[in-house]
Amino acid sequence: MDRKRLQLLLEVAILGALSFVLDNVTLFKMPQGGSITLSMLPIILMAYRWGLAGGLLTGLITGLLQAVIGGYIIHPVQGALDYFVAYTVVGFAAFTHGWLIKSKLAGRKGSMAAAIIVGTVLGGLLRLSAHFLAGMVFFADAAGDKPAWLFSLGYNATYMIPSIILCAIVAVVLFTSAPRLIQKG
Repeated sequence: MDRKRLQLLLEVAILGALSFVLDNVTLFKMPQGGSITLSMLPIILMAYRWGLAGGLLTGLITGLLQAVIGGYIIHPVQGALDYFVAYTVVGFAAFTHGWLIKSKLAGRKGSMAAAIIVGTVLGGLLRLSAHFLAGMVFFADAAGDKPAWLFSLGYNATYMIPSIILCAIVAVVLFTSAPRLIQKG
C-alpha cells in the first residue's frame, strides 16, 4: 500500500474515532433530546484535507461507531438514516474544498472563512435532512397532534442548527489560524 493511501486510512480511522468521542462530549443537552456537540468537526477537517473521499469515509466510520456503540435503532432503515447516512453526508462539506485551497494559497482568510462556512453548513444541513427524514417516518407516534414532519423538523433543528453554527465558528477559527491542518501529509 502506498504511503498516501495508508495515511488517508489512518487519518480516517483516527478522526472517525475522534468524531465519535466528540459526539459524547455534550456541550448542551436539549430538554426533549438531542445534544449540541462538535462531532462534525473531524469529518469536516477530513473533507478539507482529503476531499470528498476523506470526508465521506470519516463520516461513515463515525456513523458505524455511533450505531454499534449505543445507537438507538428501531428499524434498519431508521438506523441507516440516523447513523450511516447522517454522518456520511457531512463529508459533502468537501464541495468547497477547491475554493478553500485556492483561498489558502492566495492568503485570503476572508475567502477561506466563507468556504469553510458554506461547506460546514452544507454538510450540517444534509445531516439534518437525514435525521429529519428518519424522524418523520419512524418517530411519527411521538408527534402527538402535530404533523410528523413539523415535529421531526422542530426536534432535529433545535440541536442541529446550533451544532452547525458552533462547528462553523470553530472550523473558521481553527483552519484560518492553522491552515496547515487542511494540508495533506
